[in-house]
Amino acid sequence: MSRQLKWSLGLLGGAIVIAILMVVLRPEPEGAERVEQVPLVEVIPFKAASGAIPVVASGTVEPTDEMTVATQVSGRISYVNPRFREGGVVGAGATLVRIEAADFQNQVRIARADVATQDVAVLQAREEVDIARDELDRFANREANAGAAAGTAGGLSGSSQILPPTQLAKDGVAATQSRQPSDQQTSTLATRKPQLRAAKAAQERAKANLAVAQLSLDRTRATAPFRGLVRQENASIGTVVQAGQPLGSIVSTSAYEVRLSLTQDEMALLPGLMQNRGANVPASVYYEFGGVTYRWNAVVDRVDAILDPSTRNVEVFLRVAAPLTGGKRVDAQGQASGPAPPLLLGAFVRAEIGGTSLASYAVVPAEALRPGNEIWLVRDGKLKIVPVRVIQRTDQDAYVVTSEIAEGGQLVVTNLSAPVDGMSVRTAGQDAQ
Repeated sequence: MSRQLKWSLGLLGGAIVIAILMVVLRPEPEGAERVEQVPLVEVIPFKAASGAIPVVASGTVEPTDEMTVATQVSGRISYVNPRFREGGVVGAGATLVRIEAADFQNQVRIARADVATQDVAVLQAREEVDIARDELDRFANREANAGAAAGTAGGLSGSSQILPPTQLAKDGVAATQSRQPSDQQTSTLATRKPQLRAAKAAQERAKANLAVAQLSLDRTRATAPFRGLVRQENASIGTVVQAGQPLGSIVSTSAYEVRLSLTQDEMALLPGLMQNRGANVPASVYYEFGGVTYRWNAVVDRVDAILDPSTRNVEVFLRVAAPLTGGKRVDAQGQASGPAPPLLLGAFVRAEIGGTSLASYAVVPAEALRPGNEIWLVRDGKLKIVPVRVIQRTDQDAYVVTSEIAEGGQLVVTNLSAPVDGMSVRTAGQDAQ
């Protein structure tokens, strides 16, 4: 056996002996008492409240009155109001668009000339009626005188025949009946009264044509019926347009409306709305602009009595007066503290309506409402899982009702990975007695 091998075997044997000694002579580990880890949670007071519960919903600002601008006659545009541009504001009664009026002015002149002509024709017909009446009177007098003279001469004639009275009466009636139609027709035309009625009818027709021509001339201007904001505009000088062709639209700035979609549970908090269909119930509209919240006063204008078929919700419409100038800035305490920018059409806003009063409910942070409408309470160091009924919920808070509100406790606002009813917990943060 070589010397190198002997050294290797010796080192290996020494290492084995040392390892055995270390195992045999190692000290016994000290025992430690096992400490159970109790979860640490953050809590806030949980107590009952009473009073009116505000119904909060979100909606979009829409126009209350919107008019499509169009002319009622065809022609070439000769004028467009400089303010009639998208985003501009036009006053009530302002001319927005004007059609070239030369043709319509000529039609008015022609109609006036016709009226003057027919006025002369009526005067002439009236004079003819007077003349005809005088002539008929003279003719009647002459006939009466001639008949009287003929009767006197016949009475003196020896060849006259004496007839019985009954025969004289029959002959007189027959002669009158045979002569009456022709005499009446002749006398009616001879009075010139039908010609006068025809002249008056022609005069009325000429006046009507003048009124139509004047109305067409007036309709060459499209005016704003109210002070409004120009929403769309498509009118240029020189463009030939047809009657009724849309040239733009303006929205009344006197009031906007906000459409809200409320659930049936939320509507139950507003019993007066369905009974009175709104009845000007006060409300508030909040709009966040540039990181600052602004508020406008509003009223419930109307309530749709038909459920939305897609959402099964009730549509409620708020009316916001003076949307361009009626807003106020809301400070940290919720008080109005300064002017606001105009309320923008199409803006997504939050609305708040004063609801009914409840004797007992609780307001909890929205993040403290657990899935399945449950809350976690701490009572005597133990976790209590309590089911609740949510009557109103916003982005920040939830209004809940439960039979255990009177017992109070501490509301858990932190999350637990595996909560168990009755488990021990430690509290931190604000404590409530």
